[in-house]
Amino acid sequence: MHYLEILVAGATFHGSGALTYSTDTEMELGTVVIVPLRSKQALGIVVAKVKKPAFAVKPILSIPDLPPLSPHLMQLLFWMKDHYPSPLGVTTQQFLPKQLPKKAVESFSLTPATYPPLPQLTNDQQEAVDTIEKPGSYLLHGETGTGKTRVYIELARRCIDAGKSAIILTPEIGLTSQLSDDFRKAFGERVVVIHSQLTEVTRQRLWVTILTATEPLVIVGARSALFSPVSDLGLIVIDESHETAYKQDQAPYYHTSRVASKLAALHSALFVMGSATPLVTDYYMAEAKQRPIIRMTHTATPSEGVKKHVHVVDLRDRSKFTKKPYLSNELIDSIQETLARHEQVLLFLNRRGTARVVFCEQCGWQAECPNCDLPLVYHGDSHIMRCHSCEYQAASPTSCAICHNASIVFKSIGTKAIVDDITRLFPEATIMRFDTDNKKHERIEQHYESVKRGDVDILIGTQTLAKGLDLPKLSLVGVIIADTSLYFPDFSAQERTFQLLSQVVGRVGRGHRAGKVILQTYNPDSPLLKAILTKDWDTFYQNELQERRVFAFPPFCYLLKLTCRRATQSSTQKTAEKFAKELQDSPLRVRIEGPAPAMHEKVSGKYQWQLVLKAKERGELLKVIAMLPSGWSYDIDPMNLL
Repeated sequence: MHYLEILVAGATFHGSGALTYSTDTEMELGTVVIVPLRSKQALGIVVAKVKKPAFAVKPILSIPDLPPLSPHLMQLLFWMKDHYPSPLGVTTQQFLPKQLPKKAVESFSLTPATYPPLPQLTNDQQEAVDTIEKPGSYLLHGETGTGKTRVYIELARRCIDAGKSAIILTPEIGLTSQLSDDFRKAFGERVVVIHSQLTEVTRQRLWVTILTATEPLVIVGARSALFSPVSDLGLIVIDESHETAYKQDQAPYYHTSRVASKLAALHSALFVMGSATPLVTDYYMAEAKQRPIIRMTHTATPSEGVKKHVHVVDLRDRSKFTKKPYLSNELIDSIQETLARHEQVLLFLNRRGTARVVFCEQCGWQAECPNCDLPLVYHGDSHIMRCHSCEYQAASPTSCAICHNASIVFKSIGTKAIVDDITRLFPEATIMRFDTDNKKHERIEQHYESVKRGDVDILIGTQTLAKGLDLPKLSLVGVIIADTSLYFPDFSAQERTFQLLSQVVGRVGRGHRAGKVILQTYNPDSPLLKAILTKDWDTFYQNELQERRVFAFPPFCYLLKLTCRRATQSSTQKTAEKFAKELQDSPLRVRIEGPAPAMHEKVSGKYQWQLVLKAKERGELLKVIAMLPSGWSYDIDPMNLL
């Protein structure tokens, strides 16, 4: 009889160590097994062979006919356990499917690699490829339209030729269609696409396909694709590496770039972070550790006379908005001209819904969520009000809940209201809205080909449309309100605004055709706006770095956000103050800010208070996590403090 320590996958396993099971079969470390866990079955990974314990153990239920996980993947799992403390079952769950497919998966056989002709590398691209040669980390700082994807393909080609696989990550599922299309043109059936919106059965079968593959693959997907069971990895690319979507917002609270860097180091692979607007922290760390920073500034598909013109419209000057309150006369006229040329329009507004605020003009009553105390957002297409925090819904009011007056006002525009206005102005145009309110069949990835062909005349949406899309027929971008993210009370607000607007503006002027941007703002003289429009990354970076140095924010410290939730406000406050006092009396070298109510003080009927901890050494924050009382949640290395 053999006795094995097994890491069990599943949110129901809250232990901090492996469990011991018995079997009469000899097996390798990394073998995937099915074990009993309470009254259910769960997948697990064999991590150690041990002597017969003094306590009774359960037998392993079955051993699937699969090769073991690679030692590198096992090393990554143990590293994550320490770097991002979480229940071990949750961490292990990142590396395994929920269950194995019930039907056998056919072996994956590929024809020898043959490459179709690809566009010749530009000078910028060739220099980047030549620089990214030895295993290590590289920051590819390429402006929008410089052809970073072409660099990724060339690196992947070199990787496949060496008999190694590549993982190419994108921040949004909506971008996987475009990215996988580009890679399939180069690598055909070697490309495997993985993301969370695939059916569970499909994901299970793809996981087995990758684990059993004997040929190198190119895996394209969102952050979960990083944990694909690849045996020999030569390249990891994180495209649009500045995006907040790469930060996991539930346990384990990992950041994809940090995990990818570790995985690449374990494999002695290339690790490339690509972005037109790199994170300030990433850029600073690359400079500090003398990692290569590769600049790309020239458009990949230059064309004579193809330029981009930017017009700034002052939202305070109402004489420029005589036709629609949020659509300037210049923007409306430009849309008309663009449609007449049979070209595409993109209208960007980073707010969902029809109206963000519903209130009574008579007494000032405002429609709020009873669970979260947040303003309810009115959605005109369904005539309901929704809370975007807990999904509470209520019918649109016809009179005030307090004074019963019928003077209900709908203020602060959202994407659905823009759709209504544009539909009335241009009834013949084909219009589509893309934001997180879309149903599955409405999402951008479902319509990417038709959008790319130009079948859709006007695209309206939030940041879903701002990231990485290359649309040949797009010639006009209208930014409805450029200031929506600038005034958030958070250290990342300026950086987020710079990134978002730079990405939006970069959707045109990519060499396909002449482009025009109309940017509507309440602050046309903003230095930040000037830096965005002149692509002055260096000035923005130095200013942002100085601010963070003065106020002690990353990269000059590590952050830990602690959140306490209780049924009453007084109980929440007392609990937060008690733990803050405990930390102050401890020998830990941490700076404590708070406690204070969270920005969203009430969520799903409970009150939230938070503490923000700063430390020069990350290990000090890990010690705090280890001493957290029950009822607290934490986010280590948060990208914002909202």
